[in-house]
Amino acid sequence: MRQATHILSVETRAGLHEITAEVTRWVAAQAMREGLLTLFCRHTSASLLVNENASPAVRRDLVAWLERLAPEDDGYEHDEEGPDDMPAHLRALLTGVNLSIPLIGGRLTLGTWQGVFLAEHRRRPHRREVAMHLIGE
Repeated sequence: MRQATHILSVETRAGLHEITAEVTRWVAAQAMREGLLTLFCRHTSASLLVNENASPAVRRDLVAWLERLAPEDDGYEHDEEGPDDMPAHLRALLTGVNLSIPLIGGRLTLGTWQGVFLAEHRRRPHRREVAMHLIGE
């Protein structure tokens, strides 16, 4: 059994950023055939998700839905970093900060229309980090 780790750095702006290509390239470079990839977002106001990567409308609808679920200026006590601070934490809580994707036959087992996304829940740009851990053979 082998293990490999890497920190992926992603420049963001508000919205969903597809990172499937970067993740897939790194996994392929590890030359493993079977295993499990774990992704972990190292932030409390950004998150990870697997969703459709074919239609940009899906991304827009997801962002709009999260904005309705956790709106800005909703009377939050925590607002030290601005009105988008607490809603960003709530949106990250709803979508999650970790993913596990099986590796079978040397390929991630994402479905035809699935992509891996980093969700930036703050309005201003950030540099986000995603820790990647691959275990397998």
